[in-house]
Amino acid sequence: MTSYQRPLIDAPVFRGIDGEVIDYGNRWEGSPPEDTYSVDTHPERFAPLHTVALALIDHLGDTYDVALVEGDDAVADLLHPASDVIRAVRIQPTDPACAAVTIVFTKYPGIFMHAGLLHDFHYPVCGCDACDSTWDAEADALEQQLLAVASGNYSERIDRGPRPWIEHKFTYPGQGWQGGRGRARDISAERVKRAKPVLRNLPGGVWAAWPKANSDSDHGREVWR
Repeated sequence: MTSYQRPLIDAPVFRGIDGEVIDYGNRWEGSPPEDTYSVDTHPERFAPLHTVALALIDHLGDTYDVALVEGDDAVADLLHPASDVIRAVRIQPTDPACAAVTIVFTKYPGIFMHAGLLHDFHYPVCGCDACDSTWDAEADALEQQLLAVASGNYSERIDRGPRPWIEHKFTYPGQGWQGGRGRARDISAERVKRAKPVLRNLPGGVWAAWPKANSDSDHGREVWR
């Protein structure tokens, strides 16, 4: 088994009305112009994210003891419906102490990732001209967060109380951590109710590392539609 490597990408190039190449990621010094907010001139610049996501799915399917589940059932994992889904693949570890991950491909083009029970992540979060995000920065985040889940460095937690917070945390050994929190009211009450006993049984809310695939097993290549 080999470690994950990002596939070679023939990065798209876009030009402005002046004919100059748009240097995404370095367009603004200081605050962006007001007329660049809520304007998304070239969303197609994020198309390489689909190639990266496919490579990650292949890598995880080859490396870990997981099943790949594709179809409407996988799309339903998202906390909030997406209107432009073109494909969804759930990567389900055989060990229930491990967090499943669902990768959703959108027409935008972008990637949604549902990790564990109560969190969705979007790549890009926002593709507007003001945010000036790049496909490779978004790919960095997707790779880092998805591989953190697989290596057992992802946790979810529900606060106690009448208005609980829901928290998540990615840990990157030797590099620090990244996390966030939101109100439970932003997620369906039924989902939160189902998640509570599962997360309470995880030590510190930390999902386990995915079990490695056996060399003589093709389990990770199963796809259920």
